[in-house]
Amino acid sequence: MATAEDLPALMARVALGDRAAFERVYRATCAHLYSIALRTLRNEQKADEILQEAYVNIWRQAATFDARAGTPMTWMINVVRNKAIDAVRSRRTESAATVELDDAADELPADAAGEPGELLENSLAKARVQACMAGLPSSQRQALALAYYRGLVHTDIAAAMNAPLGTAKGWVRRGLEQLRACLEAVGMRQA
Repeated sequence: MATAEDLPALMARVALGDRAAFERVYRATCAHLYSIALRTLRNEQKADEILQEAYVNIWRQAATFDARAGTPMTWMINVVRNKAIDAVRSRRTESAATVELDDAADELPADAAGEPGELLENSLAKARVQACMAGLPSSQRQALALAYYRGLVHTDIAAAMNAPLGTAKGWVRRGLEQLRACLEAVGMRQA
């Protein structure tokens, strides 16, 4: 296990693209950095996402680390802390700008010719989908809404949500996985 004394040498190797050194840096720092993300975000799943994004930045920007300015741990803490603060700010902005998905559906006229049993079944299915969507983290819910209600592709979703492409793809993928599992758990099967 790497110690604080090992981190400057390991960071120098990471800056040269040494994956083994990066793995050692990760193993030595992930618990502490995760606790910082979790303390800031108060959400385990969001803390996981932010930590992943932070380590991607650490890998890409390792060459910018300046040992004269501080320790590697201090530098990495700042990367994680800044990412977490950005996520909190983004969440506030997102919640202020997000429109409930049901607003557009409520404006559609009802089908007067529908049978009562069919109307009931459709209403129950809609309620189940809404409940499962409400259980998703806001980033995943918004990414799915952009994909399925607005027809946006991953690159457009990333641009709309001001996120890296890989992160937007992950939100869609994980959101679909969680939505599928939730719908199956409440008795809705794929057709």
